[in-house]
Amino acid sequence: MADRYSGDVLSGDWRAPKRGHSVDTPAELGLVVEDATTGYVGEIMRVDRDLGTVELEDRRNKRKVFPLGPGFLLEGKPVVLKAPVTVQETGPKRTASGSIAVTGQRARVALPSRIWVEGRHDAELVEKVWGDDLRIEGVAVEYMGGADDLAAAVRDFSPSADRRLGVLLDHLVAGSKESKLAAQVANVPHVHVVGHPYIDVWQAVKPQRLGVDAWPVIDRGTEWKKGVCAAFGWPHETQTDTARAWKHILSKVNSWSDLEPEFLGRVEELIDFVTVGGH
Repeated sequence: MADRYSGDVLSGDWRAPKRGHSVDTPAELGLVVEDATTGYVGEIMRVDRDLGTVELEDRRNKRKVFPLGPGFLLEGKPVVLKAPVTVQETGPKRTASGSIAVTGQRARVALPSRIWVEGRHDAELVEKVWGDDLRIEGVAVEYMGGADDLAAAVRDFSPSADRRLGVLLDHLVAGSKESKLAAQVANVPHVHVVGHPYIDVWQAVKPQRLGVDAWPVIDRGTEWKKGVCAAFGWPHETQTDTARAWKHILSKVNSWSDLEPEFLGRVEELIDFVTVGGH
């Protein structure tokens, strides 16, 4: 007679998940995965490292965005989707601004002259495109944290022939708050104020670099950056969401060709003013 009780029900690793443990897997384009929670199956069409998202397209050509990480199945096995590792290219022969790259030369000690921009994002964008050139020239870019006290800040700076000040303002158009602030220092010697027409420096990045034809129009009364994030379907509730969105936008900028000419020209104008001779 067979012994029905001879087997050990606790033999083996009874705690192991039925499908196995999750394995880290690069989210390569073209890979077909399933979201384990919703059952959504789709081909990986886009991976955004900065936003931490992956976009899937199902068999009906409908797309949906999911957070990178655990919770996916690949051929029925659990995986943790990771952003693919990018290969770093060798150093460019030209700087991001289009200038000939200078090798083997140390950064120059900062000159007394300065370029001021309104906010941190403005400074980061200028640094990414013109940083190499500015270090060679010894020009420091500083952000003001807003331009409401521009006139007082200019007086405190005490500009002179050897201590020029260039100022870049956002949304410098007729009738704007920035145009009135610029007018207050228009006749101060050795100060040159320019501006671009965009509501925020985000718009200085060509929208095509983000895969759209134009920046969205945000209704009055809605915080512009949060409205942009919402329009793009990005997280937008917190300051962290906004910061992550800017990191994503900035990642699309590799050279001067990724920026609008209205912004490019004004920055170049200020660099000339504080280094060459100015007005």
